[in-house]
Amino acid sequence: MTARPFTSVLVANRGEISVRILRTVQALGMEGLVVYHAADAGSPAVRMADRAIEIDGSTPVAAYLDAAQIVAKASAAGAQAIHPGYGFLSENAEFARAVAAAGMVFVGPTPDAIELMGDKVRARNFVEARGFPVAPSAIEDDDPDSFVERARAVGAPLLIKPSAGGGGKGMRIVRDLALLDEEIERARSEGKRYFGDGRLYAERYVERPRHIEVQVLGDAHGNVVHLFERECSIQRRFQKVVEESPSPGLTPAERARICEVAAGIARAADYRNAGTVEFIYGAGEFYFLEMNTRLQVEHPVTEEVTGIDLVAEQLRIAMGAPLGYAQDDVHVSGHAIELRLYAEDPARDFSPTTGPILAYRPPEGIRVDSGIAEGGVVTANFDPMLAKVIVHGDSRAHAIERAKQALADFVLLGCKTNAGFLQRLLADPDFAAGDMHTGSIAEKPWLAQEPELDEQRLVELLGAASLLLVPVRTAADAVPLQHATMGAWRN
Repeated sequence: MTARPFTSVLVANRGEISVRILRTVQALGMEGLVVYHAADAGSPAVRMADRAIEIDGSTPVAAYLDAAQIVAKASAAGAQAIHPGYGFLSENAEFARAVAAAGMVFVGPTPDAIELMGDKVRARNFVEARGFPVAPSAIEDDDPDSFVERARAVGAPLLIKPSAGGGGKGMRIVRDLALLDEEIERARSEGKRYFGDGRLYAERYVERPRHIEVQVLGDAHGNVVHLFERECSIQRRFQKVVEESPSPGLTPAERARICEVAAGIARAADYRNAGTVEFIYGAGEFYFLEMNTRLQVEHPVTEEVTGIDLVAEQLRIAMGAPLGYAQDDVHVSGHAIELRLYAEDPARDFSPTTGPILAYRPPEGIRVDSGIAEGGVVTANFDPMLAKVIVHGDSRAHAIERAKQALADFVLLGCKTNAGFLQRLLADPDFAAGDMHTGSIAEKPWLAQEPELDEQRLVELLGAASLLLVPVRTAADAVPLQHATMGAWRN
């Protein structure tokens, strides 16, 4: 690969990941550009960027998915490279091709790798054909007419998934095969709605599994390393809530095996740039789940334990530079935990919430990756994640204590969040013991419920809140008229 150094990078994204990428871009002395919809006009990313370029669309999300508009405006602005972040266009092979066709560098894997590993069915077939572990399954594309029968033959419990899906959308667990036809139709309908693609596949569902993923990096010179694993088992509705590294559930031998399998898959795919290989793990066995051909939301925990800036590595690799280090040079120090702060109400089935950001005070001395600011407004236009609280400790117990304190010190008023839920989760004995699986939250519904306040405490809180109201404070500070007219008279 010919070296292609660049000095300006446009971030084709929004929110906290735009801020995160801009931070490294600017620290490296490069110009950082960002696109934005009018709904994000006052966001931290727009204020932080060296240049901000407005885009439009029928909805805010549509604007960030408009590949042609983004490429055209990036080219007109003189951007030399585009970083897609995560979500939106990050795993869109045609977008990567369009970026290259316009003479810019796409900071990510090759379009061919995105197409191969981004499609769950193609990726699974590729991995299985090369001898890596996959769960028993049935793929609709192999023979659509016999898909239902082949899925039934895999046996229950069964997980139905859209071939083009991600983020838990359209996934259905079938424990009673009498309901298989009905669940397949539901999954197909959701796949069409979320991804415009109703193709499905079914695989054996591992009960009470752990979700383990491995960060990999590959360059254009054939070098591939893993940056060890992350535990992502704390999820609700197949979406991650807490991530940590290292996993508390792996033995050293299991860690070495799963990480080398991930690196082997990346080598087989001639993978370049940052990627994540995900596995389902249970009872000492693990199966390939999927590969995310982009930077992950939870990448900070890997950065915290390895000391490697993944965005900086992405930029170096995109320029054509070799990794510059071997597997034996990568080490883990301590333990890191990431907590996703969502605008949602756990007590109401984690339903999204909205509202103004009246006060925003992140904890001091703690890494907080955020794309919001005081005075902003949380709307229903985008994903409800507001910020990520990332802590590092000498041990897992130390990291948990730091996470508890960070949440206690975090102030975000005006919009209901899951902060209280996260505090109760951290205090849960099973979590403290590292005993977790992807259904842990569903098995502990009481963690989502707000504790009831006794009457005296409620009166105290309401009294304190009322004293903070402007009219009350103004009245309390006012000087009565008869006293104000006395002038300087003293008795």
